[in-house]
Amino acid sequence: MNRIVAIMRKEFIQMRRDRMTLALIFMVPLVQLLLFGYAIQTEVKHIPTVVFDQSLSAQSRELTEAFSSSGYFDIVSSASSFDEVNHMIDSGQAQAGLIYPPDFSASLKRGDPAQVQVIVDASDSMVSNQAIAIANSIGLLKSQQILIAKLPTASMPYDIRVRPWYNPDGITAYYMVPAILGIIVTMTMVIITAIAIVRERERGTLEQLIVTPIKPYELMLGKIVPYIALGYLQITVALLVGAIFFQVPIRGSLLQLYLLTLFFITASLGLGLMISNIAQNQMQAFQMAFFVMLPSILLSGFMFPREAMPDFIYYLSGLIPLTYYLDIIRGIVLKGIGFQYLYGQVIALLIFSLLFLGISTKRFKKKVVS
Repeated sequence: MNRIVAIMRKEFIQMRRDRMTLALIFMVPLVQLLLFGYAIQTEVKHIPTVVFDQSLSAQSRELTEAFSSSGYFDIVSSASSFDEVNHMIDSGQAQAGLIYPPDFSASLKRGDPAQVQVIVDASDSMVSNQAIAIANSIGLLKSQQILIAKLPTASMPYDIRVRPWYNPDGITAYYMVPAILGIIVTMTMVIITAIAIVRERERGTLEQLIVTPIKPYELMLGKIVPYIALGYLQITVALLVGAIFFQVPIRGSLLQLYLLTLFFITASLGLGLMISNIAQNQMQAFQMAFFVMLPSILLSGFMFPREAMPDFIYYLSGLIPLTYYLDIIRGIVLKGIGFQYLYGQVIALLIFSLLFLGISTKRFKKKVVS
């Protein structure tokens, strides 16, 4: 135990001396948290829209007002021809076009379906999917209002009442900010520990460790414990930022969150140490750590739902520790669930921790690498 404590003290002293790295460890995640929280919004609003109204009737103006008042469509211009609508969408001045035929009002008065064309720029699939869904919803809502006005006693065949749980207002920050905590821990823990052994080798201090009676597992434990404390400090700061700046609710137990986070931190540190034992220099270690980061961001469910991925990619994402931690942190923070629903994810992270730390300990050789 004394040898482990000695290595821990050495790591803390080294962290204290490298103040620039220590500052980046906190500043970069903080900037990422603020940028991701504020900038990434899956709910697209204020889509610039051009209107070509050939009907010029009260009914067309009423429907246009419904589009505008929804908050999803901003009427930026009125066109006098279809070519003008086409030009505005091609030039990027508008992302949607609302076109009324000349007989729009007459069709309504006859009781026939009144056609309205909504053109959407689908080069951005997220914007287009949102615009299409909202446009259809507005059309359905206005149709129901007209039907009820004509037949006051009529009732709709289906009464579907949707009640979203956990995030009823669909606030993107509630979904993204907890996940960013996992990204922050993965990024800092993997990269920092990935250069730990390599840095000792390059600075010539590895020889000093070789002549000591310290065992490989003691060296591994002594190096990761200070970073576990650092990881918890990062999580605490990030949770405070999420609660203060984005009003993210924490519905579950903070004690359980901190306890289960330990398994993810140790898995990330173990992965970093394994990279550190494989790499020959700090540049290699950094590149390998970055290679691990990319699939963690893209395949873990942080940005894209895993259920939408092909089967092979879906099962491949099960080899990423962040995949399981996202379930844990979103489950505790947003749903308020506990260990009884998350034990599968905890077991997976425990296996990763033991596997990575075991490989790192076995690969570490107490000899000078030429």
